[in-house]
Amino acid sequence: MIKNQVLKGVFLVAFGASSYGMLATFVKMAYDEGYSTPEVTSAQFILGILGMLIINFFQKRTATTPIVKASSKNIIQLIAAGTSLGMTSVFYYLAVKYIPVSIAIVLLMQTVWMGVVVEMALTKKLPTLKKMVAVCIVLTGTILATNVMETSTTLDWRGMVLGLLAASSFTATMFTANHIANHISSAQRSLYMLLGGAIIVFTFGFFTQVGPFQMGIFFKWGIVLALFGTIIPPLLMNAGFPLTGIGLGSIVSAIELPVSVTMAYMLLNEKVNAIQWAGILLIILAIVIMNTASSKK
Repeated sequence: MIKNQVLKGVFLVAFGASSYGMLATFVKMAYDEGYSTPEVTSAQFILGILGMLIINFFQKRTATTPIVKASSKNIIQLIAAGTSLGMTSVFYYLAVKYIPVSIAIVLLMQTVWMGVVVEMALTKKLPTLKKMVAVCIVLTGTILATNVMETSTTLDWRGMVLGLLAASSFTATMFTANHIANHISSAQRSLYMLLGGAIIVFTFGFFTQVGPFQMGIFFKWGIVLALFGTIIPPLLMNAGFPLTGIGLGSIVSAIELPVSVTMAYMLLNEKVNAIQWAGILLIILAIVIMNTASSKK
């Protein structure tokens, strides 16, 4: 019975992480059709919020036991935490305008070592040897995966900076989301964090949108982006992690990296050579190393 529950959790986390992995490719395809970053992010968050409102409504109507409601303090904290989610979307989607998706996702995965740095700063303790080794592997894998050693390869510095900023804000999102209002449902938590993210997205759009807003984004790409970026992943991963545990769940969620690169290869015809695949595998290896002890437990 326990094994079946763990297996169920693995599938939930894997599908949720895979959904995230598909996101950047869809964004790039929306760009190719002439849509802007403000249009893409606004459509994703507006439809995502509407989706979460509907899910929360049906959960309240069908619940057999009373649902714990978020307090005013919880709501404020989750909205504040959600602002980093909005920044992640803005930075990440801007990054894929300047660099390939296969490079952007590698930069986003720098959350592995950034998380170690944040943890060290908060606890004021040096990381374990295992984590330090994992960080070194991630950095080595990043050098290979971004192909910076290839003299003929030139990557736009704007995309590189934006990719690292996305990783920084995503690291903040993970730390805050894992420590705030864990006693309420994942649907409520996702809703309030999306509201916080929407504040950033709408502010960004207000100051950067050039020309009239193209409403067609809602019908062409908005639904897809909302499903794969703001509805399916948080629901599935919040449901799957309690079944797998943090360690195994973190290992399984690393599938986001190869899924993203494969999608970019298949749909965008981005070239990924053997050295880059080796770097991607090294990053996944580092995630496994960092989480093996907790997954065994």
